Amino acid sequence: MKYVRALTFAALAGASIVTITGCSVARDQQTAGAYVDDAGTTTAVKAKFAEDKTVAATSISVETLNGTVQLSGFAKSQAEKDRAESIARSTKGVREVRNSIIVRP
Repeated sequence: MKYVRALTFAALAGASIVTITGCSVARDQQTAGAYVDDAGTTTAVKAKFAEDKTVAATSISVETLNGTVQLSGFAKSQAEKDRAESIARSTKGVREVRNSIIVRP
């Protein structure tokens, strides 16, 4: 009985993952491999933001599509905005950076 329950759970979990990934890939018109690469790039940029003391990682949003990183949110200074862009540009897998961060006094 436990075996059947575990097998059922595994099948449902696998189907859910495939469905969720499939929907997001179809919506953005990119391959599954590109979707995974973009997710890794986004994670890498966010991790670098968290390590850098001059960038407020929680105030800046990062999204990646086909290697293009979109930065949005708020910065306390122009220097912080520029640093966030610099960090994103230096991250592996980034082809282009679009910086839409707004500087708030």
